[in-house]
Amino acid sequence: MRRLIAAALALIALASFAHAKETLTIYTYDGFTSDWGTGPKVKAAFETQCDCTVDFVALPDGVALLNRLKLEGAATKADIVLGIDTNLTAEAEATGLFAPHEVTASGLTVPGGWSDKTFLPFDWGYFAVVFDGDKLKADQFRSLKEFIEKQGPEKIVIEDPRTATPGLGLLLWIKAVYGDQAKDAWEKLKPRILTVTPGWSEAYGLFTKGEAPMVLSYTTSPAYHMIAENTQRYQAFAFAEGHYMQIEVAGMTKSARNKELARRFLAFMISPGFQDLVPETNWMYPAGPISKPLPAAFDRLVKPAKSLIFSSEEVARNRKTWTEEWLAATSR
Repeated sequence: MRRLIAAALALIALASFAHAKETLTIYTYDGFTSDWGTGPKVKAAFETQCDCTVDFVALPDGVALLNRLKLEGAATKADIVLGIDTNLTAEAEATGLFAPHEVTASGLTVPGGWSDKTFLPFDWGYFAVVFDGDKLKADQFRSLKEFIEKQGPEKIVIEDPRTATPGLGLLLWIKAVYGDQAKDAWEKLKPRILTVTPGWSEAYGLFTKGEAPMVLSYTTSPAYHMIAENTQRYQAFAFAEGHYMQIEVAGMTKSARNKELARRFLAFMISPGFQDLVPETNWMYPAGPISKPLPAAFDRLVKPAKSLIFSSEEVARNRKTWTEEWLAATSR
């Protein structure tokens, strides 16, 4: 009898093991995994079709993702890294930790097209100085140079370029406009900076709590307030020089435990099942096909006069030097 019971328990254990769900571990940033973010909806949607468990590991922001991956190396538990951007892809590729995605990428809507064999885009947008319309006017600053060089008491919260992709975006934006005079520009901007946060979530939280009338964010951020809060109080300045563009991407690691499952997720990521969620959860432009029009609020957003962007290779060559330049100018 005991042998029969033991055999039955063994069979049950074997059956449970055989039907154990695969876990897909995705490193991403905390804004993506927040209750209001894209992550929870993506997790629910993909799990219904993959017979797997999606496990998000959240870090403060995109640069922190790459820093974490470098620290862990080949021992990383990440199957997918989602949330670095094209400013970091050359540097990420150089780690040797990513594998080719081998996903057919059709219907992508990223400006300039897409042909990267390692990374796939999931959204894109433009960095902007977002302001509180109850405290400032839309014509208060009409250019990046006016914003930096016009003296005044108005403060801004920005993100650290060493940990956050928006902070890196501002660093590159200023470099694109000022070139060799970027250090001088940072010195002029320093009195206007209230604080520097590790990631976007902390910065935007301080802004909406009224700690500062401006924050470094995106031209698309006001859409959240228009749609979710039915207010046009928060808007973005339109700068005459143009705005720096961001394309956020995901890639599969070489150490991914189930590469076929990881590729299935990447294919899902650029499909309407994921892309339909982007505009009203990540508050960015979708990078792939969507099954419905963009929300009407997106028609009322700032349309940059010019797209500014460095190649990923140029950023990789200069990021350390340009970051040290920023640090020297703002830490005096």
